[in-house]
Amino acid sequence: MLASIEVALKPELKDALGEKLARRMREDLGLSVEACRTIRIYLVEADISHEDLLAFASGPLCDPVTEIYSVERPLAPKFGFDWLIQVGFRPGVTDNEGKVAKEALELLIGRSLNEDENVYSLTQYLIRGHLSHEEVERIAKELLANELIERFWIVSQAEFNVETGLETPPPKVTETHEIKVEVFDLSKLSDEELLKLSKERLLALNLKEMQTIKEFFTANQEFLKLRQKYGLDYRLTDVELESLAQTWSEHCKHKIFNAKITYTDKTSGKTEIIDSLFKTYIRKSTEEIRKAKGERDFCLSVFVDNAGVIKLNDKWNVAMKVETHNSPSALDPYGGALTGIVGVNRDPFGTGKGALLVFNTDVFCFAPPNWKKPLPPRLLHPKRIFEGVREGVEHGGNKSGIPTVNGSIVFDPRYLGKPLVYCGTGGIMPAEVCGEPSWKKGARPGDLVVMVGGRIGKDGIHGATFSSEELHEGSPATAVQIGDPITQKKMFDFLLKARDECLYTSITDNGAGGLSSSVGEMARESGGAELDLEKAPLKYHGLQPWEILVSESQERMTVAVPPEHIDRFLELAKKMDVEATVLGQFTDSGFFHIRYQGKTVGLLPLDFLHDGVPQLELKAVWEPPKVDEPNLPEPEDCGEILKDLLSSYNICSKEYVVRQYDHEVQGGSVVKPLTGAKDDGPSDAAVLRPDLSAPDGLVVAHGICPKYSDIDTYWMAANAIDEAIRNAVCVGADIEHMAGLDNFCWCDPIQSEKTPDGYYKLAQLVRANQALYDFTTAFGVPCISGKDSMKNDYLASGLGLTPENNPFGVGVVLPDGSLKISIPPTLLFSILARIPDVTKALTLDVKRPEELVYILGLTRDELGGSEYFRLRGFTGSKVPKVHASSAYERYLKLRDAIYYGLVSAAHDCSDGGLAVTLAEMAFAGHLGIAIDLSAIPYEGEKRPDYLLFSESASRIVVTVPKDKQRDFENLFTGTAYALIGETITEPVFICRDERGKAVIEENIFELKNAWQKPLNW
Repeated sequence: MLASIEVALKPELKDALGEKLARRMREDLGLSVEACRTIRIYLVEADISHEDLLAFASGPLCDPVTEIYSVERPLAPKFGFDWLIQVGFRPGVTDNEGKVAKEALELLIGRSLNEDENVYSLTQYLIRGHLSHEEVERIAKELLANELIERFWIVSQAEFNVETGLETPPPKVTETHEIKVEVFDLSKLSDEELLKLSKERLLALNLKEMQTIKEFFTANQEFLKLRQKYGLDYRLTDVELESLAQTWSEHCKHKIFNAKITYTDKTSGKTEIIDSLFKTYIRKSTEEIRKAKGERDFCLSVFVDNAGVIKLNDKWNVAMKVETHNSPSALDPYGGALTGIVGVNRDPFGTGKGALLVFNTDVFCFAPPNWKKPLPPRLLHPKRIFEGVREGVEHGGNKSGIPTVNGSIVFDPRYLGKPLVYCGTGGIMPAEVCGEPSWKKGARPGDLVVMVGGRIGKDGIHGATFSSEELHEGSPATAVQIGDPITQKKMFDFLLKARDECLYTSITDNGAGGLSSSVGEMARESGGAELDLEKAPLKYHGLQPWEILVSESQERMTVAVPPEHIDRFLELAKKMDVEATVLGQFTDSGFFHIRYQGKTVGLLPLDFLHDGVPQLELKAVWEPPKVDEPNLPEPEDCGEILKDLLSSYNICSKEYVVRQYDHEVQGGSVVKPLTGAKDDGPSDAAVLRPDLSAPDGLVVAHGICPKYSDIDTYWMAANAIDEAIRNAVCVGADIEHMAGLDNFCWCDPIQSEKTPDGYYKLAQLVRANQALYDFTTAFGVPCISGKDSMKNDYLASGLGLTPENNPFGVGVVLPDGSLKISIPPTLLFSILARIPDVTKALTLDVKRPEELVYILGLTRDELGGSEYFRLRGFTGSKVPKVHASSAYERYLKLRDAIYYGLVSAAHDCSDGGLAVTLAEMAFAGHLGIAIDLSAIPYEGEKRPDYLLFSESASRIVVTVPKDKQRDFENLFTGTAYALIGETITEPVFICRDERGKAVIEENIFELKNAWQKPLNW
């Protein structure tokens, strides 16, 4: 039986979603659309009575106050329309709304649905307007449906059947394939055939890696004898090949960061060998910082688990991880971003013995949303990516009950090829769990392999290898996943209870590589593992054994459960409605032993699986790019320039996005993303109080400056680190109890035909890592975790372009006429810090009139890469440089000034320079500010526009009550600082030059309007 239930808002009520979509059809697509309304449809494929269908429609599916419903009869004629578009998921794609509806139906009828019964969700869009079929199809493709995961139907009002509506087949997976294990005789394959195999199966392995696998499986006689005992021979199974590819992927093994690099600096003429960027710069700096701190070292677990762990106080530890989900978000912005946030949730949760999640962060990098030029093949419009990513993170975070406390959005045309979607999560864990340090874990021989949470499907297959190469027209649909935050929240609640009952010894996330990675990694703790793939619960039949092993279907964790605790573990799981399945056992055999239906389908030595990948040997050559310093005339009025800067996408208010994220859930937020007199000013960092019984709390901040990469990635990285630290210091963080997380997103840095500038791009990566070492050690801020994403490029071949004929206006035309779009090298540096007393936390908004305004730090003629130069169409060569020694002293003194109550507001100088900083402080506090430019400590050509818009690093503006002036100035004696103005009651921002002339005199509310308008959709 297949029945249809339709639910819609009552005709007299406003359909907010429909109105929003109609506006986007008009504004984004330029179509003459009068109105749009939406109808939810549920296809019920189940053996139930008509009475149960009516009860289902009128009860769980419909709010009788605001909605109407219909069973087996369309609602569309009640509203009127010219065109109807119906959108639903393709077979096999996760349908969260349908899943929840199914659970509601099961509760209603008092039984579980059979395997061939289900509930599916669809959406109808009723559109009024004079449109052609081609225009309606454009609406469907460019706005309403993602053809990668969804299908749609279009019908005009004249064609619509008012009695039956649209006959929509259910999206059932009907594919039936023979379940078999394929074998590969690599000994007979030439080098060309090895590479062909890697490409066809999307293994993302290079020739040397394929040759290494070939040699191991043909030359290791002792291993071959052992394989024969298990019914295997020298031929690899597809299970083994796929497991190796996932484990050896760039995504999992960070092969570029661990490569041996010959680095030549043409400016100095020196050449050096760098044996692993990670070991030489990132891990080394953390080791040196920890050693220098001695007994004051607060790091507990770094670079070894799913997230880094630091000590908060004697009672609590804190874990944090930041991940990227760039490639999936390029294909399906909503699903990619949703998976990104719920996926990174599992990282701190799967760290140590498990953490209670207390905050999320997100940082997005997009092409400008007002993109007017043509789009290259398969790329989605930037605004569609913006909206999809925003909604995905919103749904993932809000529905999980985790506050989103901090974030940013960066715009650059080069993110058209791939957006960057950084998602971070932090959690707290007791100092001890079951009498052991909470950050320690370890599976033991004899412990059972138990998979907990969601079921396995085709979604997410080849996710790790797919994200290890550039985006192209053949990128696989199976790499896309859609998360289910409700299923995950239930799993988290269950596992925390199981943790506190001491029911498991180890836990990890089923992330990249699925069971292949999670069980394979945990096997190192015990020394081996046996896995029975046929026991794994599936979303539908027909998955091959290798697909079961590597699928990254969401909401799954793997835990090691001692046999004596398994009955209680499974009993508790059932009680809390969480699926838990025993899939095997941990051993000390030294092997990852994989079975299917009693037969061995994979036998991999752990040493080879994890350490057998050959080290890359790469070459990097640094030669500074040629960028000229512009010769700009000095402007008469800087006020209009300030308005233009405030209205630029990189500076303007992101309130539209922030308001849709819940930052109040759990009740621990102290300094929120928006603050000030009307709670609409931009906070520098977040402060939260995870333990409401304790005075101390957490500070979460970040820095990101990709615009400086066009000049020098060394200073790009230095500025990102400094920005993150000073953002945290501005709200009261203790720089001596502060840790960092590095997330590198890079374009392909390996020299090849499709990357002819690979030597230079790799040199950019080297320089960024050198800066990370130099400035983390200088500031004493150790890195505790990180991640890299190294193939953030888009490649479209066969376009026949020339450098003179590129209609897309972005990217590089390769000699074969292909288009390549590479992101600007980007480092996100995140900060996790302690604030001893959250009642001392500071915000940026000016609080009272007649307070003194000080600038801390020296302003220099450093406008290279600045928003001011970008506004004028230039890059410039004088990139801001970080002077770490003086900055560190300044940050220590500001910490003390905040704790002594000498400062009433603080705000860092970054994008847009001093003028933007002061304007934001003024309009956030609804008070004016009067500034004397001649008082600003400055080096360089002293022009008003350079003073106002230079983006020199390490500067902070503070306000000080007049009765605290002497104490404040005594504290900062010996540092670069100056009294530059005063807060005033009149709502005016005024800056006067050395002659007393007002170079800026603007109403703060007009400035605020300019700042709020661009993204006020």
